[in-house]
Amino acid sequence: MSELLYMWPMAIALGLGCLLLWLTEAGSKSAVKPILYVLGILSLILGMRGLMVQLRNIQSRIEQADAGAHQAYHLQAERAIRDILAQPSRSDLRRLGHFEHRVFSQNGEDGIIMEIFRRIGTTDRSFVEFGASDGSENNTVLLLTVCGWRGVWMDGDSDAVELAGRRFANEVNTGRLRIKRTFITAGNIEGLFREMRVPQEFDLLSVDIDRNDYYVWKGIKDFRPRVVVIEYNPLFPPYLSWVVPYDANAMWDGTSHTGASLKALEELGSQKGYKLVGCSLAGVNAFFVRDDCVGDRFVAPFTAENHYEPARYPLDYFDGNHRRKPWHGNVQ
Repeated sequence: MSELLYMWPMAIALGLGCLLLWLTEAGSKSAVKPILYVLGILSLILGMRGLMVQLRNIQSRIEQADAGAHQAYHLQAERAIRDILAQPSRSDLRRLGHFEHRVFSQNGEDGIIMEIFRRIGTTDRSFVEFGASDGSENNTVLLLTVCGWRGVWMDGDSDAVELAGRRFANEVNTGRLRIKRTFITAGNIEGLFREMRVPQEFDLLSVDIDRNDYYVWKGIKDFRPRVVVIEYNPLFPPYLSWVVPYDANAMWDGTSHTGASLKALEELGSQKGYKLVGCSLAGVNAFFVRDDCVGDRFVAPFTAENHYEPARYPLDYFDGNHRRKPWHGNVQ
């Protein structure tokens, strides 16, 4: 309301300018026409200038309020995370939620992945990620740009792949990153691995294709990553095993009819020789470690009932004050 009150002088100036120009055209004496015309133009200019200043002030106040709202949301999310981790059932510090940290990941996956490899060590420090998008937000860009890893990104979005190629041209040109635009299915995944020269054993696989994740992981038989990060559908409670019917050509339709429940992924992981060791607190990603790497490093039992996290999408906040931009160079 206060901004509107400050705008009345501009309204008067604009109205006066229009009136003077109208009088100029309405047949005023020729001697005063130039004066009225100049005064009318000046009034319009002053009115428009003042109006633009006020509009910029209003926009600035809106941006400040928006930034404040983002900051408040950020703080609320942090408080919620602290309250969750303070629950007695989470007192074992081997639970991965204690290590969540978000640099370039959607939620706290960056910190969990770093903690898993701190416990089990690394081998070739290579990764494969499906659904990597343009590289501004995914589960492996931190490993690539800061930790000296190398690997493969695959995505079906041609614009995102082109942008990633430009953004990470240095990594591509030095051979540390290979990017492919492709539509991934359970039937073509192993052929894509061979085409992209993925080693049979490597450190990290991240699966995020928003529908057929379960079937694509199931289709990987000749390759044995040590760690798998895969999205699950938190709509289903941890004791229910459910998978969306397979359709190789289908994509996520924006509804909850997608992916697989955590129990279904636990069962698939067990068949493939993997243990479920945790989930992101936001209820988005599940983390599996190959049986030979688990030991006593993680919290048993390795079941959906023990590690399930419900959907907490409000924790997937956007920090508008610090737009993330991947940097280059290794941290020792």
